[in-house]
Amino acid sequence: MAKVSAGLLLYRIQDENLEVLLVHSGGPFWAKKDLGAWSIPKGEVVNDTDDYFETAKREFNEETGFLPEGNFIPLGSVKQKGGKTVYAWAIEGDCDTALLKSNTFTMEWPPRSGKRQEFPEVDRAEFFSLETAQQKINPAQAEFISRLEEKIPMKQN
Repeated sequence: MAKVSAGLLLYRIQDENLEVLLVHSGGPFWAKKDLGAWSIPKGEVVNDTDDYFETAKREFNEETGFLPEGNFIPLGSVKQKGGKTVYAWAIEGDCDTALLKSNTFTMEWPPRSGKRQEFPEVDRAEFFSLETAQQKINPAQAEFISRLEEKIPMKQN
């Protein structure tokens, strides 16, 4: 089975502008990467009997520490460059990104050192304007932002 992930795109309306929450992957590989290195909070669907929507909500909570509640908007799926399919739902809400609390993972670091270190799965989260988010997000996931924009029409200034 090809890899499948599911996640949530949290959005808010700030000063009549639509903003979205993106997360930055933790760990040494992503530390100095920015453009194209952000993502919606998401996680892998473990087996084909898992409910994608429930996976999306669980992973959002594990990666941010926040519990998503409200009316969810399906955004469909996209296929990333590496072949992984990502399913997403949007939800309106707000949170204090300074209170981010992510789960962690352990890996050998530095490579071939024999030392194991623990890193947060997500090292930061930020709300971005749609224009900035389109630049920061994994290129395949940018489609979710476009789909959200179609579903949440904003006044043109």
